[in-house]
Amino acid sequence: MLIFLSPAKSLDYKTPPHVATHTQPAFLDRSAKLIRALRRLSPADIANLMDISDALAVLNFQRYAEWSLPFTPANAKQAVLAFDGDVYDGLGAKTLAPADLDFAQRHVRILSGLYGILRPLDLMQPYRLEMGTKFATARGKDLYAFWGETLLKAINVELDAMARPVAVNLASEEYFKAAVGRKIRGDVIQPVFEDWKGGRYKIISFYAKRARGLMTRYAVCNRLTEPDGLKGFDLDGYAYAEGASDDRTWVFRRRA
Repeated sequence: MLIFLSPAKSLDYKTPPHVATHTQPAFLDRSAKLIRALRRLSPADIANLMDISDALAVLNFQRYAEWSLPFTPANAKQAVLAFDGDVYDGLGAKTLAPADLDFAQRHVRILSGLYGILRPLDLMQPYRLEMGTKFATARGKDLYAFWGETLLKAINVELDAMARPVAVNLASEEYFKAAVGRKIRGDVIQPVFEDWKGGRYKIISFYAKRARGLMTRYAVCNRLTEPDGLKGFDLDGYAYAEGASDDRTWVFRRRA
């Protein structure tokens, strides 16, 4: 079973990592090509491309300029400890034991517009480049064209090695469709998190994002290698709603 997460826009490079173990991203050569192309953009170009403020555009202009190989603990940080935001608040990787992170390294994958795919302990330098950005390259009109076939092959290699190949999508559609646009070899399970509000169950973005991280933490801490174990997910008051679920879409609900 592989669990897929989206990256986060917010990054934390101030908190020192609590583990020294680290690995290298698989596709740094491709990331370097994107960086070279991004360096040709002005801050104004970046602001227009990504629809971000001038201040954020300047920050990322500087990030692209400073990005350099090789990645070391002195100039980079493990991805799961560097990403911040709602999903990663739920995951709480900074409080996971080394053994937990080792398990996550084997079963969790983070999809990325710049790095393609990251294992939790892969080093990364700060960036902003969402998968849905319409940034044209020699491979096509956007990042889906740039990464699609590469990600598909990499994911299929991992799934093919499993007795029961299953992908659990806890990433956003923006990211996951880059990986499955040409169909991965294996079953896909899509957890959905709903909260009771206004007299009915509905997806509330903030809570749903945090729940994705919580479910990843639940899987890691309980050493789950089969998806059925996820049906026991009960953190923050969520429970599996069998009547609202089907073979692919697993619904988890909670009342306030």
